[in-house]
Amino acid sequence: RINRDLRGIVLKPDGGNIHLLLWVDSHDEAYEWAVRSKARVHPDTGALQVYPIESRIARTPSIEATPETPALFRNYSDRKLCRIGVPADLLPTVRSIRSEAELRNCKDTLPGDAMESLELLEAGCQYDEIVRELERSGTGKGFKSNDFAGSLKTGHSKRKYWVVDNEDELQRMLDSPLEKWRGFLHPTQRNLVERDWNGPVRVLGGPGTGKTVAAMHRARWLARNWLRHDNERILFTTYTTNLAADIESSLKSFCDSSTLQRIEVTNVDRWVYRFLRSCGETRRIKYFSGEESEEHWRNARLELPTGEFDRHFLQSEWQEVVQANGISRRREYLKVSRRGRGTPLNRVKRARLWRAFDAYRAMLDEEGFIEPADAFNLAAELMEERRPRHPICRAVIVDEAQDMGMAAFRMLRKLAPQGDDGSDVNSMFIVGDAHQRIYGSKLVLGHCGVNIIGRGRKLKVNYRTSEEIRAWGTKLISGVEVEDLDGAADDVRGYRSLFHGPKPKVVCTADRAEEIDTLVAWINGLRSGPDKLPSNSICVIARTGKVLKEFRSELVRRGIDVWAIKRREADDSRRPGVRLATMHRAKGLEFMAVAIVALNRHEVPNSWLLERAPDKVAREEIRDNERRLIFVAATRAKKELLVTSSGSPSEILAHLR
Repeated sequence: RINRDLRGIVLKPDGGNIHLLLWVDSHDEAYEWAVRSKARVHPDTGALQVYPIESRIARTPSIEATPETPALFRNYSDRKLCRIGVPADLLPTVRSIRSEAELRNCKDTLPGDAMESLELLEAGCQYDEIVRELERSGTGKGFKSNDFAGSLKTGHSKRKYWVVDNEDELQRMLDSPLEKWRGFLHPTQRNLVERDWNGPVRVLGGPGTGKTVAAMHRARWLARNWLRHDNERILFTTYTTNLAADIESSLKSFCDSSTLQRIEVTNVDRWVYRFLRSCGETRRIKYFSGEESEEHWRNARLELPTGEFDRHFLQSEWQEVVQANGISRRREYLKVSRRGRGTPLNRVKRARLWRAFDAYRAMLDEEGFIEPADAFNLAAELMEERRPRHPICRAVIVDEAQDMGMAAFRMLRKLAPQGDDGSDVNSMFIVGDAHQRIYGSKLVLGHCGVNIIGRGRKLKVNYRTSEEIRAWGTKLISGVEVEDLDGAADDVRGYRSLFHGPKPKVVCTADRAEEIDTLVAWINGLRSGPDKLPSNSICVIARTGKVLKEFRSELVRRGIDVWAIKRREADDSRRPGVRLATMHRAKGLEFMAVAIVALNRHEVPNSWLLERAPDKVAREEIRDNERRLIFVAATRAKKELLVTSSGSPSEILAHLR
């Protein structure tokens, strides 16, 4: 008995001193649940599984397969299905499943771990890969069906159950704020986090798969278990100031003060700026605006014969080839691979181009500036020369690795410690997803001295976004070639979300006024609907700050309180108001509902960017980048997604249709 209405169903096994709280509900419903449910330990995985005694598939006319439809898992023996977590007494139910929709209807019938394995299998994951993941999560062998004490020690059970030894500990848990529950990890995440790795680790995963959460727990685990002296630190770095602020705020929710003091959280540009200043470098890192950049490249182009190469090509070649590969000398540029570039260049043309690049660098030096990539390369050289002087860093955690670029990783590789004997234990923990790359160029870790062979992992379970939004976003980036951050191809095969929700709404309106009317009606409907979403759980996302400013004015004029997410600030959930963010600012955040507005022709992708692209390859990369941007924005949403346009919709929406 919990109170006058609520009852908790507790299982007391025949032996041992363990009581398992399995269910909480109103009086009648709780007892009803207890009568129709059973709890068993799976003999292969050791997972504690709770499921109905009578199991059947809910079939409806709209999704029911025909009698001729073959069974979904017909190619797998009973033994194979049991090995990935299916209880033996539910094999007839699994054998009768004939479609993805029928499998989805089993979510209340099958134990969660078995359901997850079957969904991965249906999505195209290799059977052996699923077995390997289960083994990494601590699969046991020969468990008895009533060995609950043994089961609670496995990673599979730890994802749902927490063992407490006294009443005070239980009460502290129940009284903790929601942020504290970030302390619980999926077994696949825990297996990545709580262990020693003999070298750099790379973890891939789509939006919502818990990459950043795993990285934060990795930082905490290393701070507690790996640091030897008080002056040693873990560096946790990401690409933008906003993400760094959010990560630092999140770490405070589940790390004690002594652990926090040993973790330095900063974006990579700020770190390199401070480091160079400490080494006596006086040049400022320059992030050029459009007009400044154009003037410098116009002057550099004077070094070339009239009409040979326009400034857009010059700038693109500089960023994508010279800076990306850390080239500082002419002979290096003559030999470097330009694979993937649309305009071929022989050695004679490269030699002429180098004169323009030399002139451009000389202009920056004369004005006291240095570009970010050159700053990273300089920092790497200084570390090589003055290793005893730079901060004592025992490990580097990298979040949003796909946006960092080659120069940044060459520097981070120098910063991450290696022993005199060449040992590389726990040096780097790298998480990212090239499907979400919205800055910089492609990254190949092996070309930066980061060897991840045998230490590449992938997370596939999405905890944040509904399956409907995940599927919409995946369709958005279909056909976009994506790499695994180390030169090989990557794909989204096997990704699945844990829950379902409404389908995304795509509304193409006649003009901006009608689009804003649609947005306002949608926001008001969410706030007054069955779930009564608070304003701060809704976010309006636009491609540019200019467009966002226009929507902000209209929302305020119609009485809707808003709050713009600013640069260098974490989103404060205590502040009221519908959130406003550009696509770049929204990265790393999550909301119950998201509206992506103004996906109009000529604006997304920007026609000006397409016109100045030097060749067809560059234009396709711009289009792909815009699709990735919208993918990132869409997957900020947990349950509700609205996408709007006015006038002529973007070619990207046409691609979806």
